[in-house]
Amino acid sequence: MPVRASTKTAFVCQECGQGFPRWEGRCPSCGAWNALVETVVSTAKSATAQSPFHIVGPATEPVALANISADGFERIPVPMGEFNHTLGGGIVPGSIILVGGDPGIGKSTLLLQIAAQLAERVGDILYVSGEESAQQIKMRADRLVMGGQRLYVLAETNLDRILTHIERMRPRAVIVDSIQSVYLEALTSSAGSIGQVRECAAALLRLGKGYQIPIFIVGHVTKTGNIAGPRVLEHMVDTVLYLEGERFHSYRLLRSVKNRFGSTNEVGVFEMDAEGLREVSNPSEVFLSERLADASGSATAVTLEGTRPLLVEIQALTSITSLGFPRRTANGVDANRLLLLVAVLSKRVGLNLSNQDVFVNVVGGLRINEPAVDLAVATAIASSFRNAPVAPDLAIVGEIGLSGELRSVTQIERRLKEAAKLGFKRCLLPRASLRKKDVPPEIEPVGARSLMEALDIALGR
Repeated sequence: MPVRASTKTAFVCQECGQGFPRWEGRCPSCGAWNALVETVVSTAKSATAQSPFHIVGPATEPVALANISADGFERIPVPMGEFNHTLGGGIVPGSIILVGGDPGIGKSTLLLQIAAQLAERVGDILYVSGEESAQQIKMRADRLVMGGQRLYVLAETNLDRILTHIERMRPRAVIVDSIQSVYLEALTSSAGSIGQVRECAAALLRLGKGYQIPIFIVGHVTKTGNIAGPRVLEHMVDTVLYLEGERFHSYRLLRSVKNRFGSTNEVGVFEMDAEGLREVSNPSEVFLSERLADASGSATAVTLEGTRPLLVEIQALTSITSLGFPRRTANGVDANRLLLLVAVLSKRVGLNLSNQDVFVNVVGGLRINEPAVDLAVATAIASSFRNAPVAPDLAIVGEIGLSGELRSVTQIERRLKEAAKLGFKRCLLPRASLRKKDVPPEIEPVGARSLMEALDIALGR
């Protein structure tokens, strides 16, 4: 007689994945509030049901590291250069890549473009859609003007059937859109639950590793911007990519926050147009293309996203407040960092910002968390307050301390080369960074020890 699966209910934390017998307002394990969700879990699988993991091939044996051959195990290059750069040089066979982003940001569009390009170059690609029909994907492909002779579409949510098709086809790559829409019949919980997401990802991982098939997994995100489901999902995969950007801006950033085969925090820049996402080969030039040379409240910052230097325009506006408390609005930079810089400008430089509303914006919809843009933000605020424009040929980089001192930043040579390539003649930076070598002859580094000294140089006093 087959053993029927007995079920029970548990309350599972969406943040840490731990289960508890009763509901509590705060997770006893990680301390997250309102994170426990009632989930139906299976305590015994049917004796007649087959595990989806039986198709991964023969059992592996331990092998000495010196005897492992890497011949023929090479990355699969992606024709889209920005995507290739974000992955660290191509797709590693057997890797599991998780792609997240806000709804409507362009995840499915980007992966469909990648799938079509790979199908033309390397062979059969399987695109599994659990949220759209094959006809809807065809309409999107026609809009993006792409072919599809070797791109196969499978509209299916049953993961057991999906794994069977993958085993039979042996495609060069698989795209699953999305992990929250597929389910395993062996589990009694609904699709998208914590147990289903974890076990479906584990099944895809074992299949991809067993047959050396790279698998892209699309993951939904929560209101806070994190991948929906247990955090263990990000630990299981090899690479985690986030597609970021403002929905009302055309630029999108593909950010790598985890990569076992390359550098983390790499960024690829794309622009959304009528034919899908188009890669931006020189993002610094694009972000500075509409900058006014003689406008006050504008400064050019040299930031670093992963290994790529970017020049972005920082805009600031100060105006007399009409409220009892002045506003501090930050778009693209950390709001707490803005409060710190306003306090330093008031205490160490003597700018009376207590009655001024301060607005700071990063042009292009970018979000920058690097402290190296502190000096550019402070310079833009002072420029707007004094109504004195910054020299158009001056790039700015540096971190500001609470005493008003300037602290050196990393990889200053790479930043200076990018600024020189875009035609900047001078770069304002901390004096400690002048000790670095390999400075391009086309640009003159100008050092300053304190914020007050840097503002005198930038604003021409």
